[in-house]
Amino acid sequence: MAYRQHFSLRTLGELMRLALPMVVSQGTFAVMIFTDRYFMSQIDPVHMAAALGGGVASFFSFCFFVGLFSYANAMAAQYLGAGEPKKCPKVVTQGLIMTVMSAPFLTLITFLVAGVFAGMGHDPAQVELERTYYLILMSGALITLAKVCISSYFAGIGRTHVVMICDVFGLIINIPLCYVMVFGKLGFPALGIIGAGISTVVATLLAFLLFVIFYFRKEHRDTFGVSQSFSLETRILRRFWRLGFPSGLELFLNVAAFNLFLLMFQSYGVAEAAAAAIVFNWDILSFVPMIGLHVGIISMIGRFVGARDMARTNEVMTAAFAVALAYGVFLATTYIVFRFPLVEVFAPPSGDFSAIRNLSAFMMIGLSSYVLADAIILVSGGVLRGAGDTRWLMVASVTLHWAMLVAQFFIIRVFGFSPKVSWLAFVVMILAIAVVYAWRLKSGRWRDPEALERVMAE
Repeated sequence: MAYRQHFSLRTLGELMRLALPMVVSQGTFAVMIFTDRYFMSQIDPVHMAAALGGGVASFFSFCFFVGLFSYANAMAAQYLGAGEPKKCPKVVTQGLIMTVMSAPFLTLITFLVAGVFAGMGHDPAQVELERTYYLILMSGALITLAKVCISSYFAGIGRTHVVMICDVFGLIINIPLCYVMVFGKLGFPALGIIGAGISTVVATLLAFLLFVIFYFRKEHRDTFGVSQSFSLETRILRRFWRLGFPSGLELFLNVAAFNLFLLMFQSYGVAEAAAAAIVFNWDILSFVPMIGLHVGIISMIGRFVGARDMARTNEVMTAAFAVALAYGVFLATTYIVFRFPLVEVFAPPSGDFSAIRNLSAFMMIGLSSYVLADAIILVSGGVLRGAGDTRWLMVASVTLHWAMLVAQFFIIRVFGFSPKVSWLAFVVMILAIAVVYAWRLKSGRWRDPEALERVMAE
């Protein structure tokens, strides 16, 4: 069945009602990261580079489980669309069971990754800061994963306003707490990067507890049969694992490739590491809100796949591309026109910033060139993930990311090319992923009736 473009204002409105709260929610995550790194930049470039390295390493360490548990969104949406709402909270229970089971693996991963920083050729002062920040963030990994599971569930059943409320609450806690702990205000000692890490863990815990309060509200308990959901359901657990595992493995391998690329790029020197931190700060601040649209797409596609309403999936695709591409054009224009002022935001109070400024401005041009590709990737990936085409996504995405990493190894370590050449290779990889995803979406193989039956089978 081929995709026929059909624009529907009703579907656009429904997508926006789901996606806008998620845009706000994902935006809070971006602002938290942005704020932490901004506070670090006001200490010195080494602290800012350490916040980037330690933060990316911590996400890498538990990102497999993030990808796995995030599939609670599509699972809950598919059950809701299939007219089985009582199975939706059972998805949460299976996710929390797997969260507890992940603890030994996370402990081992933390021990192994904590020693990586010293072997990447970073400045010794940066290595110690990175390791400290990483260990603090990993202390709250189980809380983060439990929050991912329950927030994905609320997105899947269409209650994205709950996700927005809880994440905004976490942001309101995090920013002032981070400020007072980093710089030593209101009686707190000046803890620097330690304060940034502790404030993130505390804010995550409080946001998770608010999710739990919403989960046990009477209206929600009665509608979805929450009280009957607290048991091991092996068929749902197996389906969760079967469909979520490729998503988790994809995210893990892709983040591993990105993390290794970033660590190699930072080995150029402190100026290059700081430039990467600045550019990826703006990338996160703009890209992460688009993930809100991606989450909304997964929820709607999952619901219509569960109901076997493929005509509505076409409407969702058309509306999503219209919104994402318009936003991408706006971002690309902003990054090109205002690249120098955007870079100057991170200028430290003193010291020579010229090398960092010039490289960052060049990298901002590359960033502007791939934001439209990001839009295509997020829409196409959201549709395919919501429809359960997770295995293909894993193979395609991982292959391209690791091909880029091999190329970067030769560019940086073997041939010693400049950081500008390395950055251009990274941009080309993003463009290639967009082309491959768009081809898969257009092929229509993911909407084959037999494929959809396999997705829904327990």
